[in-house]
Amino acid sequence: MTAPQSVPSLSQLAPRYDALLCDVWGVIHNGRESFPAACAALARFRAERGPVVLISNAARPHAPVIEQLDALGVPREAWSHIVTSGDATRVLLAERAPGPAWLIGVDRDAPLYEGLGLETSDLAGAKFVSVTGPYDDENDEPGDYRDRFLEAVGRDLEMVCANPDLVVQRGDRLIYCGGALAQLYESLGGRVAMAGKPYAAIYELSLAKAAEALGRPVDPARVLCIGDGLPTDVRGANARGLDVLFVASGIHGAETIGPDGLNAAAVADLLRQDGLSATYAVADLVW
Repeated sequence: MTAPQSVPSLSQLAPRYDALLCDVWGVIHNGRESFPAACAALARFRAERGPVVLISNAARPHAPVIEQLDALGVPREAWSHIVTSGDATRVLLAERAPGPAWLIGVDRDAPLYEGLGLETSDLAGAKFVSVTGPYDDENDEPGDYRDRFLEAVGRDLEMVCANPDLVVQRGDRLIYCGGALAQLYESLGGRVAMAGKPYAAIYELSLAKAAEALGRPVDPARVLCIGDGLPTDVRGANARGLDVLFVASGIHGAETIGPDGLNAAAVADLLRQDGLSATYAVADLVW
């Protein structure tokens, strides 16, 4: 498997591409503050080259995510469209309405369910399980849900997971996401449906938005995916044959960034261990 080409910046790659599909958490913000250099790089590409579609595994539809990005100081010039796992997951939920569903997640993810005609229930009365993340994403761990998941699996309840991420960076901490709960559920024998990265639905939506912004069909060979997550960003790009720029300073930064910056050998080893490939690798997203 070919090691990724180490590059200093996005500007070196920009002429090769007409559109970007860029991850959000870990690339342009950490949940508490935005990364100005990364935002500036996206804005520069959008101004000079083409559309930037932010592709996020946020469990909410894109409207609340726009509000969050505004609050974090991410300039709207840095993106053309936003597509979230929540957007794609609403299709799965609508297919299963009226349920009822046992909901797991924080209250701020409630917009995911608006207007779907979905009824809710406790575990005992549910026909399926819908997960956006832990109830308390600052403190809960997947193991806290094991007994309840065993009961749900015993009743053959399907789980719909709105955020396939295992962890995300919040400030200087990593917190568990819906994907970690889904991983446990599957390990116990449960059935799980997901539409976010690395699954096809969110990429189909994102490429459609890129084509809309371009005003013409998008050539997949001229689309660059940017992200820091191996099981989501990189695996999703690989599955669709899209080029990918791996941002090493995100959730894998402790393994791939050393005193001298990007550790190319460590990046190559990390990718090889997961059977993945990246076209390029960069320490941080900069122009």
